[in-house]
Amino acid sequence: MAKKKIEVSRKIYSQKSIDKMQARIDLLGYRESYSAIIFLNIRLLSSTFLFFMILYLFEWGYVLAPLITFLYYIFLPKIAIDQKVAKRGSRLDKEAMYFFEVLTLSLESGRNLQSALEVTASNIDSELSSEFKQTLEEVRFGKSLNEALDDLKRRIPSDTINNIILNISQSNIFGNSIIDTLYNQIDYIRDKKVMETRAKMSKIPIQISVVSVIFFIPILLLLILSPVIISYIVG
Repeated sequence: MAKKKIEVSRKIYSQKSIDKMQARIDLLGYRESYSAIIFLNIRLLSSTFLFFMILYLFEWGYVLAPLITFLYYIFLPKIAIDQKVAKRGSRLDKEAMYFFEVLTLSLESGRNLQSALEVTASNIDSELSSEFKQTLEEVRFGKSLNEALDDLKRRIPSDTINNIILNISQSNIFGNSIIDTLYNQIDYIRDKKVMETRAKMSKIPIQISVVSVIFFIPILLLLILSPVIISYIVG
């Protein structure tokens, strides 16, 4: 029965659409990932329901229904998936420095890459650590470490972390110093955080100016002009 549903769904949606949506959903992480076909079917059915509800409830439904349904169909993935992915990417970026610093220390103690990942993931409680635990679980079930790391990149919505994973994989394949690679990447993350902090600080004067214009200047003008206004009203 499930196979028939999948076959019908593949007739409705192109394989390219399914793969593209699945790639977006996978960025939610292995704990929240689900089948793209399920999401596409829910979007189609809910859009159909919304169309007929608007058509039935509103006098101008024949105008509103196509427009609102189209907007709902287009923006549902952005609201249900992309916003969550963006927030998840920010969380993972915040966790990255500490995780990779501990990983570097584990490697410096003489462990190989897989053993260092196991020690690091087991001693850090974070979302990024959980993703690496899943990667190590896939290795236990028969994947090579590099294959599992490639799959991990598909679940991580952070270019910074994916770049580190790529460098780790390449160092593991070609025998380069993983420790030196990680130190370089940690320095990059640290510099990136400093730049982001400076960018936020540079926006503060502008934000203060906007608040001043909207709130304080009208109040100040009111205080200055209030005697004139009162005398005009009384006179």
